[in-house]
Formats: sequence, C-alpha cells, structure tokens
Amino acid sequence: MSELIERLAHCIEFGKINKASPYPPEMKEEDGADELTRQALDEGISPQDLLSNAFEVGMERVGKKFAENKVFVPQLLMSAKAMNTAMEHIKPFFRAGNVRRKGVFIIGTIKGDLHDIGKNLVAMMVEGSGWEVIDLGVDVSKEKIMEQLDQHPGAAVGMSALLTTTMVNMENSVKEIKEKYPGTRILVGGAPLTMDYCKKIGADFYSPDPQGAVEYLNA
Repeated sequence: MSELIERLAHCIEFGKINKASPYPPEMKEEDGADELTRQALDEGISPQDLLSNAFEVGMERVGKKFAENKVFVPQLLMSAKAMNTAMEHIKPFFRAGNVRRKGVFIIGTIKGDLHDIGKNLVAMMVEGSGWEVIDLGVDVSKEKIMEQLDQHPGAAVGMSALLTTTMVNMENSVKEIKEKYPGTRILVGGAPLTMDYCKKIGADFYSPDPQGAVEYLNA
C-alpha cells in the first residue's frame, strides 16, 4: 500500500498524467497519476491518505525544486496537471465531507491585469496541498473578493499582478479588505513585487514562487 502511494507521489512530482502520456520519456507506457489513484481507491486506501501522503508530497517536492531553480515552469505545469487529474477521483469525497480541507484560499489576478500563469500555478499547488481554492480568474475587483469572504469567513486571500501599472491597485484592495475583515491573511505575488512592497501596502506575505505561498498557508 505504501509502495502505491510512493509511486503516485512520484508520478505527480515528475508530471506523469496517465499511461497514454509520453511524458516523462523514462516513464513511457507506465501507469500514471490517473490509473494509480483509481487503483489506490479500489484497494481501500483512503482519499485523505492519498491527499496527504501522495498529492501533497509530490507537489511539495516539485515546488521545492522550482524554488531552487532545479526545474522550470513547464515541469511545474505538468506536475500540476498530473495532480489535477488525480484530484478528480477524490473530489466526490470532498463534497461528501469524507476528506478534510485545511481551509479556503481565494485567489485572483488584480483588477486591470489579465496575466494568469503565475496565479494558476499558485492555485494548483495550494489545492494540491489540501486547501479548497476559489479561483476568481483575472481582472478581479476587491468587491468580488469581498463577496467570497462574506461566504467563506476566515478564508485567506491571494492577489497576483504582473505589471507595475496594475500592482498599484493592490494597495486599495488590501486596505478595504483589512478594514472589513481585519483577521484576513493576504498573500501577494507577481514579477514586479517585493517583500518591501508587500509590507508597504499592508499585506501579510510575499513569495517569489508558489512553494513559498504553500508553506506560509500551511504554517
């Protein structure tokens, strides 16, 4: 049973989606995350075990490699795709309440900005770490975020921006969210941002890579 969980974590780490997937070449024609998750559930491994000991472990490994510049965005995307494929098998258990989520994470690219690759990577990695993710997409107003906070009290918020011209929209959003929901943790990220800017606008955390956001939320 533990060998099956380790094989599944390995598939997620290296982006092996299913048996038909030619990537990575050294795992060609081997079962991938899709088949192994089905097999694990059929053998009685609990969805909670799969989430905690396979999905989270695989995404954490690749996330750390990405933070250390040992792998790059294409590899991270393949790992996230493998994780999402596996996650489809256990989503019914979330809905039934058989798998515990760590919390709710609301994320979006800030108003005026249409870039989403970085935001998508963070969303996928946070979900793989056991959080319920509400992805609001791009060009997201503070009103949209606050609507979700009304529905999910205590949720954490992530904001992304790729442009210096749009990152300025974060400051007002952070200010109003903090005024209405004082305990809300707000994470910010994107190419032009820094920890100094994060502190200046009153946000709680900045990370240059998705793994940093995952580790902050889990802590």
